[in-house]
Amino acid sequence: MSSSLNEEESKKAREAIMQHVRKVVPWSLLVAVASGIYLIIQVFGPIENNSLSSFQIMLSLKSFLGLWLGIRGFNQKFFKINPFLFKGHLFPFVSVIIIIFISQTMYIQ
Repeated sequence: MSSSLNEEESKKAREAIMQHVRKVVPWSLLVAVASGIYLIIQVFGPIENNSLSSFQIMLSLKSFLGLWLGIRGFNQKFFKINPFLFKGHLFPFVSVIIIIFISQTMYIQ
């Protein structure tokens, strides 16, 4: 975008896109977290032999990361509270990547 637009036009175009992103992303995160909570209730299963299976461990890790992202998004959207910890965008992005890799590992097993 910056190669075909000058700096001012690029800034305006980026802001126009970000206005739409700011409207859609928080709601989609809340829907994802709500559906994740429902799925973990339905899929987790019983704990046998006083230990978790590898599937349950991976699902627990995914749910922890997803709930953290959801709580962070909920606080930002409804209460206008900035994150207490990991204020940048790197950790949430890495969390999503980790969730995707865990999902692929769960599918392979």
